[in-house]
Amino acid sequence: MASLLRQIVAGPRARHPEAGLDLCYVTDNIIATSGPSQTYPQRAYRNPLDRLVSFLDSKHGKNWAIWEFRGEGTGYPDELVYNRIRHYPWPDHHPPPFRLVPMIVASMRNWLNGNDLDADGVGTSDEKKNLVGKVLDTWKDKKSSRVAVVHCKAGKGRSGTMACSYLIAECGWTPEQALARFTERRMRPKFGAGVTIPSQLRWIGYVDRWAKAGKKYLDRELEIVEIHVWGLRSGVKLSVEGFVEGGRKIKVFHTFTKKERLIVEGNAPGDSSVMDMIYDMAGYGTNSTAGQEVLDEARKADTVEDADSTKSPLEQPASQPAPKTKKKTIPKLIYKGPKTSSTSSLQSTGGAPDEGAKSKTTAPENPPLPSKGDTDPEPGGMAVIFKPHKPIKLPNSDVNICVERRNRTPTAMGLTMVTAVAHVWFNAFFEGNGPEQDGNPDCNGVFEIDWDKMDGIKGSGQKGTRAADRIAVVWRSIVSEGEAEAKEAAMPSIDSPVPQMPAADWKGGNDEDPDNERHLGLRVQSPDSADVSQASSIKGEVVGEAKDKGKEIQDALVATRSDVGEEKDDDDSGNETAQPKGCEGKQSDDGQLEAYKDKLPKPEGNEK
Repeated sequence: MASLLRQIVAGPRARHPEAGLDLCYVTDNIIATSGPSQTYPQRAYRNPLDRLVSFLDSKHGKNWAIWEFRGEGTGYPDELVYNRIRHYPWPDHHPPPFRLVPMIVASMRNWLNGNDLDADGVGTSDEKKNLVGKVLDTWKDKKSSRVAVVHCKAGKGRSGTMACSYLIAECGWTPEQALARFTERRMRPKFGAGVTIPSQLRWIGYVDRWAKAGKKYLDRELEIVEIHVWGLRSGVKLSVEGFVEGGRKIKVFHTFTKKERLIVEGNAPGDSSVMDMIYDMAGYGTNSTAGQEVLDEARKADTVEDADSTKSPLEQPASQPAPKTKKKTIPKLIYKGPKTSSTSSLQSTGGAPDEGAKSKTTAPENPPLPSKGDTDPEPGGMAVIFKPHKPIKLPNSDVNICVERRNRTPTAMGLTMVTAVAHVWFNAFFEGNGPEQDGNPDCNGVFEIDWDKMDGIKGSGQKGTRAADRIAVVWRSIVSEGEAEAKEAAMPSIDSPVPQMPAADWKGGNDEDPDNERHLGLRVQSPDSADVSQASSIKGEVVGEAKDKGKEIQDALVATRSDVGEEKDDDDSGNETAQPKGCEGKQSDDGQLEAYKDKLPKPEGNEK
């Protein structure tokens, strides 16, 4: 019975034919597996921990170690895997904080090269001097070849992101080769790709650029200046999130209110007719190749066609050196110009928002319709600028923009219908051309994303109805008084200690993601945040709030609750500005790794 449950839960993921466990050999020395468990009921449908350990012991002796990425907790104590485990947790269905990528790749490299796990943190100077000798001895002894075991919850999204990142950064594979190999080994035939979440694919594109440019990375504090939205539907909540506690948790830094909106063009799509609602429900315009397009865009530098003839959304200082550019269309923003008698709709432009003009951020009561004479109207028939009253400051370069659309049910029910949920991550170092400028990214920029390319609910492609057509995020780096301008995160060399992050509580209950319970369907209204959008926002989990509303509402909720948002088991996951100074990251010691290169797996190789 337990074996049948494991097969059902594993679903499209391939199982090891010999062990009967939910795991695969991505290469000879990289194993991807779903998160094991030692307690019931998880043990009945997940990999039993004792069986996984027994399999690894029988195949690899003492030459295996685990890298876990579970912000929700591993589900077992370290002692049960001989303490041969490295912790780099982050929340499910999201990409990793990029500053963790060099640490994870370096620690896997050092272990596979013959270093001890403990040597990364507490090795003595004498031990470090003998490290090269240890590496060479390990290479010579083929019988003791080591393996790195990566796991998250399902062993798919987060594990696939880092397995592919290692193959790209250390083995010289292309993103396409790494993703194809992971899909081939991890998934059953014709059951989809291994890594599917758009933001995780974007991160893999970032890794490719990072590896090709010398593995330099600069983490900076950011400010979100404005968010421009085209085709914004009514009842939409927009929020800005980021990583805290070393990436183990996600924090909501700001949720925009109605007073922080400037409606430049009215007539919101979906408000005028039943046909507009049907258009949204049908998901018209969905792009089946969005995943590949996201990967392609992440691998290109965010540059303009002619740096001298155009201006960035935030003018750069004259002293800043001209970046190395490739041809790419400059981002368009909503222009906040003066109203005329004929129209209040303003054309999109690549110029900067008028920071000198203090325009009101409250929406007019009756926004005028766009002029028929406009030659380039914003898509969707509506253009809105979200301008915060206070600066939105994030502690690092990773940014998450969340969108949720809600519509009220009849007043007597006291419920809100959530019809759309989506989010998107980006990293300002890469969007600011950091790799292409020797690790010195632009101090400001614009990140653009279409609705079809955003992340869906719990790692799926499902987002519900369309809440917007396109979003542009205007960002800039900031330097607070008394703080360093930037945090260098260079790739650790082979003889350098590699830190790990504090582990999440293995028993669970870590509250790592504030939006972990987001889903489509009915929720209880919360009057405390009625000014967030045209529909009330949620107050908490549906069941808990229904109890407070009484049996009548609870019965209505049970009768009408939508199953659309059901969870998939798929991981996958006083303000002054100053231009940060660049940093020079240390690259891996090619001399020490020369012999190791011959042993690295090749895409065309014959692995297990």
